[in-house]
Amino acid sequence: MQPHFPRPIAFAILALIAGAVSAADTKVSWDDIANADKGTANVLSYGLGLKAQRHSLAKKISTKNVDQIVPAWTFSFGGEKQRGQEAQALVHDGIIYVTASYSRLYALDAKTGKQLWAYEHRLPDDIRPCCDVVNRGPAIYGDKVYFGTLDARMVALNKNTGKVMWNEKFGDQKLGYTMTGAPFVIREKGGRVLLIHGNSGDEFGAQGWLFARDPDTGAEVWARPLVEGHVGRADGKPSTPTGDARAPSWPRDKDGKLREAWEHGGGAPWQTASFDPETNTIVIGAGNPAPWNTWERTREGDDPRNWDSLFTSGQAYVDASTGELKGFYQHTPNDAWDFSGNNSVVLFDYKDAKTGKLVKASAHADRNGYFYVTDRTKLALGAGYPNKPTSLINAWPFVDGINWATSIDLKTGRPVENGKRPPLPEAGADKGKAVFVSPPFLGGTNWMPMSYSPDTGLFYIPANHWGMDYWTEQIHYKAGSAYLGQGFRIKRLYEDHIGTLRAIDPKTGKIVWENKEKFPLWGGTLTTAGGLLITGTSDGFVKAFDARTGKELWKYQTGSGVVSVPVTWEQDGEQYIGLSSGYGGAVPLWGGDMAELTKQVTQGGSYWVFKLPKAPSRVASK
Repeated sequence: MQPHFPRPIAFAILALIAGAVSAADTKVSWDDIANADKGTANVLSYGLGLKAQRHSLAKKISTKNVDQIVPAWTFSFGGEKQRGQEAQALVHDGIIYVTASYSRLYALDAKTGKQLWAYEHRLPDDIRPCCDVVNRGPAIYGDKVYFGTLDARMVALNKNTGKVMWNEKFGDQKLGYTMTGAPFVIREKGGRVLLIHGNSGDEFGAQGWLFARDPDTGAEVWARPLVEGHVGRADGKPSTPTGDARAPSWPRDKDGKLREAWEHGGGAPWQTASFDPETNTIVIGAGNPAPWNTWERTREGDDPRNWDSLFTSGQAYVDASTGELKGFYQHTPNDAWDFSGNNSVVLFDYKDAKTGKLVKASAHADRNGYFYVTDRTKLALGAGYPNKPTSLINAWPFVDGINWATSIDLKTGRPVENGKRPPLPEAGADKGKAVFVSPPFLGGTNWMPMSYSPDTGLFYIPANHWGMDYWTEQIHYKAGSAYLGQGFRIKRLYEDHIGTLRAIDPKTGKIVWENKEKFPLWGGTLTTAGGLLITGTSDGFVKAFDARTGKELWKYQTGSGVVSVPVTWEQDGEQYIGLSSGYGGAVPLWGGDMAELTKQVTQGGSYWVFKLPKAPSRVASK
């Protein structure tokens, strides 16, 4: 017998059903993405906005009540596929989209944690991820969510069902091409919405490419290589070379042929871009040159400082419509230490104290230990290029113990090196003499993104104090094998801590406050209008700090190391904070003495959501 409802109730039920269907079918527009950081209901891009500031206007949870928040729910990613969980989730219309290790993506009910659908990418056995089987997050647009995979594919799924809409391969995983970073959606000045992503693989001699795709079909619109002299593509045809077609910053053999390193030159933009719509510019970090061995990228008998290995280990400014390289600032010319340049480039504006003028700037905390502030309106193709002004405003150390350089020359933008390039092996030797370098290749900071609070005017950097013994080794390229030419051992600088969460003033370089951690920091940060800084630690805690003072206000043990990026959103009058827990990443694989230290951290794989408890309802006494 069919249930019978009075007509008002029946209409209410139908309205609820229709509302649920329309919410699920709601498409994400470009305006939604461009303006998401002006509201608190959704998180629609990696970085919580086009500028990648990782700041939320949500303030129901604040410095006054954060000590009261409790778990709302937790979701297990399940199975044996745990390892590092480094993702930043997206939130749209009450649904969380979060990636997990081994190229998986989940859609979860944001209030209850109920799994709505899951997609597990079928990976081949010959993937070559250098630094764990991680994934840092998806992108969303229209009726699709997008993410990259460890076998060098970009996959689009229907956001409501998880059905595969398209699947495009962009590199050969057997050669080390892969993708761990989150893609990014932009709209170029011609009105086309584009899906932007790069590739990983520097450590296997993969070339670095930045791609723009049609988000509806997956078709490549343009592709830009980031090693000088290689030729890009536009609409499926060869376009222009990157920089000078003769690649003068890469050496040639005596017969005039470019050396092997140029063919496998690295420069992979494996992190996520930011975007400046006013200038139609994509801003993204370029990875380290390949191989690590600086002498393979130096003409025989010459000084390595004469060879820049452009366009690697720096920040690239790319025309969103054409894919042409508009500007580049190189942090570490002819990088000998795998300092890379991939860490997030955050766009922000400030008033110059002397002139009172508004400066449209970019900020970047580099693995080399220096915090750079650049003028994003003054673009040039490489620090030191003839007759080209540098965009550098200033650069300060943000960690202790830097010894590879004494400073950054503000006139040229180049580092003042300190003789710490490892020497070649002597005749007949397998490896060269070791030198101690700080920071190590894992960096003063690494992939984990910093955040910026417009309320405090400070940047918040998850940093580490460590160094390495570093030596050269013989190297020849072999497809599918590590292409380094360097050996190393990571060591601590201090006995009482490795991690240091630091707040830095971008106008002065002053470290305003710091919080030390016993274990390495490997997770990102988030600031809120409630005066909070949220992050996680490798020994399992999610923590909240007063963003102005650095005072620790709250922490919660999640059961495994936190190496992900937190987000926050508001729904039905409540504010939620979410992040993944699950230890892994590069430290336990490459960290030397630090890998030994972190063996005590248990494995895991889960998503945690926190909120303020609801006030208990009053029950009338009988």
